[in-house]
Amino acid sequence: MELILKPGLSTPQRTASARRILASLSLAILLSSLGTSIANVGLPALAQAFNATFQQVQWVVIAYLLAMATLIVSVGRLGDLTGRRRLLLAGILLFTLASILCAIAPTLYWLIAARALQGLGAAMMMSLAMAFVGEVIPKEKTGSAMGLLGSMSAVGTALGPSLGGVLIAGPGWQAIFLINIPLGILVFVLAQRYLPLDRPAAQRPRFDHLGTLSLAFTLAAYALAMTIGRGHWGLLNVVLLLAAACGIGLFVLVEKSAVSPLIRLDLLHNTAAGLAMSALVASVIMATLVVGPFYLSRAFGLSAAHIGLVLSVGPVAAALTGMPAGKITDYLGAQASTLIGLSGMVSGTFLLTLLPVSVGLAGYIAPMVIITSCYALFQTANNTAVMDKIASDQRGMISGLLNLSRNLGLITGASLMGAVFALAAGTNALNTATTEAVAQGLKITFTLASLLIVLALAIAIKDKRSNRAASAQPRTRAG
Repeated sequence: MELILKPGLSTPQRTASARRILASLSLAILLSSLGTSIANVGLPALAQAFNATFQQVQWVVIAYLLAMATLIVSVGRLGDLTGRRRLLLAGILLFTLASILCAIAPTLYWLIAARALQGLGAAMMMSLAMAFVGEVIPKEKTGSAMGLLGSMSAVGTALGPSLGGVLIAGPGWQAIFLINIPLGILVFVLAQRYLPLDRPAAQRPRFDHLGTLSLAFTLAAYALAMTIGRGHWGLLNVVLLLAAACGIGLFVLVEKSAVSPLIRLDLLHNTAAGLAMSALVASVIMATLVVGPFYLSRAFGLSAAHIGLVLSVGPVAAALTGMPAGKITDYLGAQASTLIGLSGMVSGTFLLTLLPVSVGLAGYIAPMVIITSCYALFQTANNTAVMDKIASDQRGMISGLLNLSRNLGLITGASLMGAVFALAAGTNALNTATTEAVAQGLKITFTLASLLIVLALAIAIKDKRSNRAASAQPRTRAG
């Protein structure tokens, strides 16, 4: 699949056109990220409006994440085959229409179904927006473009809770979905006007329906295993994990025999390191969101409003770092920037095990700024490194895999890190845990987080050495 820019454009005109395209893609990322975070703050209001339990309304969030996780690779690959522009426009339209369905939902089950449709639209926007970057942005500027997309993702994540709180306190819970409608229309108009046309292909490969179904089954089983029970594991969680393991085997068999596979297994050899690092780092980032509210409440006695302000420091730091991270990646290279980002995250997670107890609230905020700023650098560099290795006709699929690895890391981190924190604190009743208990929980949780980042750092070093050896091999033969 190729893209058509208007012929006869001068260099300044092409630069301006690329900027407009990047603005359209950035707003699509912002919209999908906002949809992820804005609903969380509305769960208490939704529980009251629908007379439901917290476990029931939690599916408003889970349905969105499940739809994204299970379908993001498939829609990325479908964009490779049928045209990214038309599928991205369809995703924006679906997200906007699903937002209307959410706002008028008469029952909780209606709302959950509409949120799943919204998640599908978000999956289309996230996977295809990143895939577009490699087509319209010069390679030497790819890092900056990825940095901008990362910044917009962080802005959406940071804006969601605060904007959602204001809307719920004013117009009501429906407003957290209605706000997406004017934004969705704006993004649709910009994307339709500025995104380059899809070039018709002489012959398109067939879409791998069986591979899509087997992958969706596998991912859904794993995501449900990680989310059901909120960290308290039972027989159903084990059964779902076994189903996911069987699904992996089935998917590999299907892909090996497919004429046009959903995922070319040989491509995973070049991207496996980046995908693994993305999942490991995302699980640590989720730990800050899961553990943070309980620790800040019990250790410092902060109110819900103040906790929200403290938690927003991380996404704000990531948003401010996104553009500089892109320039650093363009200047130093993706692999060196990846190592710097991971090294900074190791230091941040280690400091988080020591400073809060001895310094106080500032000792919590400072390491969080380090962690999230370095995460922005890592994510920009890692995405750039992975996408640079991929041919044009596979970028949608690989972009989907990058987003999938991040989402699976977030889902795993929410379950694993939450369970570790409760176990280390010695109680499941975290709302009434003592200061000493939550301090111990924080220390153990982020000691584990440090080890996960060290593992990611080891993978990055090994990958760099492998790439260096591969690039030196032809010269050795020539000599």
